[in-house]
Amino acid sequence: MSTTPPLSVSALAAHGAGLNRPECVLPTRSGDVFVPEWPGGVTVVRADGRTHTWRARATTVDLRPNGIALAPDGSFLIANLGDAGGVWRLDHAGRLTPVVEEVDGVALPPANFVTVDDQHRIWISVSTRMQPRQQAWHDGVADGFVVVLDAAGARIVADGLHYTNEVRPDPAGKWLYVVETFGRRIRRFPIRPDATLGAPETVLTLGHGCFPDGFAFDDDNGIWITSLVSNRLLRFDGNGLETILEDVNPDFVQRVEEAFASRTMTAEHLGRIPGTLLQQLTSVAFGGPDRRTAYLGSLHGSSVYSFRARVAGAPVPWWEFPAP
Repeated sequence: MSTTPPLSVSALAAHGAGLNRPECVLPTRSGDVFVPEWPGGVTVVRADGRTHTWRARATTVDLRPNGIALAPDGSFLIANLGDAGGVWRLDHAGRLTPVVEEVDGVALPPANFVTVDDQHRIWISVSTRMQPRQQAWHDGVADGFVVVLDAAGARIVADGLHYTNEVRPDPAGKWLYVVETFGRRIRRFPIRPDATLGAPETVLTLGHGCFPDGFAFDDDNGIWITSLVSNRLLRFDGNGLETILEDVNPDFVQRVEEAFASRTMTAEHLGRIPGTLLQQLTSVAFGGPDRRTAYLGSLHGSSVYSFRARVAGAPVPWWEFPAP
């Protein structure tokens, strides 16, 4: 395990301004970064700082983008956290069309995350079936699940998860990694040829102050993990856990820990954090020509932040897709 001290928050570079809930970061080779935009859209922060937003037009869908992905045709896939739920496609003209509205004969609840693998299969996470979802913000509810969409259709391939967050295959395509935010762990499932999943195994369990949300793989077989509440960015190398960055308000962490333990968490506990630059750190991904620029997304930030990493991120499928 490295003894390198954590990166200073002052070393972070800001990209874009006035962003509204850049929860998921989707960088490209060019240095452009795509993020969700509330309400109903996707914003790009270009490498030169310019921004552009695509919004859904002529729709009555309550579209609240959470996770986003680039599709093979260059359109956007959106995991909708709004009441309508489901996963939707947004094209560059603002047309919104459904991708998955129901699975196994039941309407898909508000969706957390969506990604596309190198076989063009779509993986989707749903954190909970509870409404409002705050009822699942403790360790006593395990009703999250994972959906896959491929040529055989959409189906649930993993269920009974503790608030499912980001999911994606590893770079070799052998395992599906799954974050369980309020289970405070990362698990992985072997991926069979038909996209069904085998029995899970626990990769990492986290403790005080750590509520994992997003993750990314690097070229040295490391996993980079973001934590809500404590604003920590961690790296797990299979043996030890290293803190890459942290922007912690200890009093806020303690209040959330007490609410989590008493099963009384509410929206304020995932709200703005007094005195921190990072505001509920949610997402990490690598971009730029050498994949060594790490980009960070958050629930309540108005910019995306970045720094130069000592190791390159692993290649990702969407870099081969056309991007607007």
